[in-house]
Amino acid sequence: MEDTKTIKISPKVYAELNAFTGLLSDRLKRRVSIDDALEDLLSRADRNKPSDFAGAWVMSDEEEEEIKKSLVELWRTWKMD
Repeated sequence: MEDTKTIKISPKVYAELNAFTGLLSDRLKRRVSIDDALEDLLSRADRNKPSDFAGAWVMSDEEEEEIKKSLVELWRTWKMD
């Protein structure tokens, strides 16, 4: 028998974990345990890097200019001591 551990989680996290277990079960077309669900979640924890999202945000030239202007205005409020 495997060595098991007991952890305490809030009722809210438990409910969300059970809901995720159901979704995973539907996706895999088989029953999955909470242990399986946790393994799936943990395997995804460090999968995405910021560079994975490069180019994902589509914006107009006007939106880009507005963001740049806002940043310039904000940077002017910073003071080096």
